[in-house]
Amino acid sequence: MALANVLILSQIAGHVFAFILSMCIFIPLAIHVRSFDGHCLLFTSGTWQEKDGLFDVRWASKAYCNYPIIVGVNLFIISGLQIYKMAFLAYRELERSFLGLFFDVVISISLCAMTLIAAIIITLGFMAWCSDMTERFPSCDIADGQNITNVELNIQTSGFYIEMGTAQFGAWASFATWVGLSVFSLLKLINNHQVRNIRVSMYIERQRLVNEDVYRGTTSEVPAASGTLSDN
Repeated sequence: MALANVLILSQIAGHVFAFILSMCIFIPLAIHVRSFDGHCLLFTSGTWQEKDGLFDVRWASKAYCNYPIIVGVNLFIISGLQIYKMAFLAYRELERSFLGLFFDVVISISLCAMTLIAAIIITLGFMAWCSDMTERFPSCDIADGQNITNVELNIQTSGFYIEMGTAQFGAWASFATWVGLSVFSLLKLINNHQVRNIRVSMYIERQRLVNEDVYRGTTSEVPAASGTLSDN
């Protein structure tokens, strides 16, 4: 039981961290998409024009931003639900079923994979954008807030470096957190399985002892009855 309590507290703390980190993913990305007039800079490329010095943008798919945003929102919702559920079970001192714990493991591993993909997309996509920015500026962060595109495109570059950096941090930190939560879920499943096996073994042993007592009582009554018949 001590191990189970430690795992529950670890899971609650892990989900609190995951809940906070999820906001570091979808909030900056949503702000970025709004600032870029619905476009996404991840994997976006282009060329610097010599006539006006502006960046001729070839926008990449919006899915590169939409996918991490969806992942972040899912992490936010699932972490919040898990915090409430585990706190409620811990308060009521209730035990999860083996099937419920198994689904927790599957969900945690699935979210791990989804978060890893989102982190890779943000990292590689941001690197692709910055590689073009460094053709004109000494570093990518200096391009933040600069007028690099045509005014008609309605692109506000102010804050994009911080937004993408925050989203990148949130994605990788969330991945590490969900790896830990997957391990905790697996350990809790194994512990639950062991406890159930112990309970079944104790029940079988108790039934065996009861049957032996009944058998001994029956055999002791048979000789006594035989002795009574002989006296008659």
